Amino acid sequence: MLLPKRVKYRKAMRGKVKGNETRGTQVAFGSFGLKALESGWITSRQIEAVRVTLSRTMKRDGKIWIRIFPDKPVTKKPAETRMGSGKGSPEFWVSVVRPGRIMFEVGGITQELATEALRLAGHKLPVKTKMVTRPDYVE
Repeated sequence: MLLPKRVKYRKAMRGKVKGNETRGTQVAFGSFGLKALESGWITSRQIEAVRVTLSRTMKRDGKIWIRIFPDKPVTKKPAETRMGSGKGSPEFWVSVVRPGRIMFEVGGITQELATEALRLAGHKLPVKTKMVTRPDYVE
């Protein structure tokens, strides 16, 4: 699973996930992409699940680009712990995604296969998604 090698601060605040994405909104590497239509947190486990789904559906044909990285730690307190006594320890890592973000890209495969692979991958994510095509793509 993905996680940063080192971070400046071990525990981060939750923050607000407002507005649309301004960067990473165009298909840049492959021919087809999976775009987020709503905001949310994507965990490193979900990113790995999508990667496995894409590689299995594509039968290791073509190439996959992962355009998001989980760099935000999420803390949890142990079960049955009383209130107080500080913040919990980091449990998992998430990537903050806003509407318009291209999260995954695929290339080197047919449009039908890409549509099916990205449809199955979208079911693994907690946000609504849609498949987008590179503007200059021709079959």
